[in-house]
Amino acid sequence: MKLQRMNRRALALGALAASGALVLTACGSDDTSSSSGGSSASASTQAGSIKCDNAKGQLLADGSSAQKNAIDAWVANFSKACGVQINYKGGGSGAGVTSFTQGQLAFAGSDSALKPEEVTASKKVCTGGQGIDLPMVGGPIAVGYNLSGVSNLVLDAPTLAKIFNSEITKWNDPAIKKLNPSAKLPDLKIQAFHRSDESGTTDNFTKYLKAAAPNDWKYSGGKAWQAKGGQAAAQSSGVAAQVKQTNGSIGYFELSYVAEGVNAVSINTGASAPVAPSSDSASKAIADAKVIGTGQDLSLQLNYNTKADGAYPITLVTYEIVCDKGNKADTLPATKAFLGYISSEEGQGVLSGLKYAPIPADIIAKVRTTVAGLS
Repeated sequence: MKLQRMNRRALALGALAASGALVLTACGSDDTSSSSGGSSASASTQAGSIKCDNAKGQLLADGSSAQKNAIDAWVANFSKACGVQINYKGGGSGAGVTSFTQGQLAFAGSDSALKPEEVTASKKVCTGGQGIDLPMVGGPIAVGYNLSGVSNLVLDAPTLAKIFNSEITKWNDPAIKKLNPSAKLPDLKIQAFHRSDESGTTDNFTKYLKAAAPNDWKYSGGKAWQAKGGQAAAQSSGVAAQVKQTNGSIGYFELSYVAEGVNAVSINTGASAPVAPSSDSASKAIADAKVIGTGQDLSLQLNYNTKADGAYPITLVTYEIVCDKGNKADTLPATKAFLGYISSEEGQGVLSGLKYAPIPADIIAKVRTTVAGLS
């Protein structure tokens, strides 16, 4: 009997010790994966394939609203794994680049590569280095419209140019009828919306119009809207919201902003069939891009006038802008870890589900190498 009591006591103590070990293990796991403030994740800490690599603290970033939905998803995953707080404002490419060159941000997002004068300005905050463009998010710029009774609409570059330059003002215009012979187009005023803020989306949209309709779009282009007429709204979300609530409206924004009540135009490029915006059709267009940046810069030249079957011509690439050298010591580990995650296979894999297009494999491989060498 005495031996049996001793055995039962040993088993009970063993179970208690085991449960205590499980509690300690769980606490240790929580401390590692949900660190905040000044706590840091060790270099070996991973969640899935997200490598935290000593990331700590907070990051402030701003820029492209085009990539905002992608950034939000990436931040949620990365912050959960590494405990780093990332505040990405999404105030537009122009605002992001300006704040970056003033030394206010860890990185910026821009739908246009840095201009020479912006590179020069960046050298003042990138000690011993300069700002570089890292292509991270691809995607189609959808021409979204809200027109009661019309769920399928085809337009081409000359017609779009005239619509956004207030030369075609009614939905039953002969040019639109010719492209949509079976559609019931109403005698209704077209309300065209464009961006009020400086925007890389505007820059890329107007680059398409310049390339594909040079006789109808005479403006020089850039981040600021130049055409006459139309109505303005701030950021992609603002333009999309105005289109959604206004019958007879049309605007341009990323495909991820196309929601219930808004349809996307298919583009007649001269290919065998009109092309609708999608991750796949944008990827086919981006695959034709060329790297034209020098040194560590990986800015791309897109072919806006593509006529390849299935290639959607109105595409953009969003760059993360960061110092190649001279990044702030307190934000460098987190910046490298975050950019490393979003350029990874796992990070890029998030994009298609959000209606973006992953960067082609050969280009994103160069991005990963560049991120690893940031200092």
